[in-house]
Amino acid sequence: MVYLGETMDPAVAARVQALADALPDALDEALLDLVPSYASLLVVYDPYLTDHMAVVRKLHHLGYALEQGRAGEGRLVELPAWYSCESGADLEELARRAGLAMAEVIALHSGTDYRVYAIGFAPGFAYLGEVDERIAAPRLATPRQRVPRGAIAIADRQTAVYPAASPGGWNLVGRCPRRLFDPAADPCMPVAVGDRVRFRPIDREEYLALGGEP
Repeated sequence: MVYLGETMDPAVAARVQALADALPDALDEALLDLVPSYASLLVVYDPYLTDHMAVVRKLHHLGYALEQGRAGEGRLVELPAWYSCESGADLEELARRAGLAMAEVIALHSGTDYRVYAIGFAPGFAYLGEVDERIAAPRLATPRQRVPRGAIAIADRQTAVYPAASPGGWNLVGRCPRRLFDPAADPCMPVAVGDRVRFRPIDREEYLALGGEP
């Protein structure tokens, strides 16, 4: 595990991405997998083809990648979003706490390009940041036992789309009809760490037409 920082920061994330981009050539067949996150990179290697100290030396030699790391914008992925009290159970309360109209919350949430900092919790659950501080909201005191697939949610300064029905304590503001994880698709997820996500407001009719669950 390589740690490159301690906070959610675009510059740190760029260094993580720069190292992840450089390692496949450096380790070649010895590299089995890379798992980037906010400020760290898990390097999984084949111990029959290399060893710990050899990997450490490679990492030191790749110091230039960290120095030259740029806050790359990655791909821009647009996700349709149906915002409403029907699709987002916490939208009205979040707006009330923020002292904003619901339309203003929607405009702020959909008016930002979010970086994919990490994927975890569940396959396809992409942690996106950062939401406008005016609509940041703490996690619910009591998590829901079931959050529907496609639920768009906010927790602190992060936002995400639930890829499958699951328990969850984030604030629900809408629904996305697009699948964030499909094991039969190639690729199985429409976003990767380093990509950018933008939400496009749609109405209920378009949500259903795009395959959203009622």
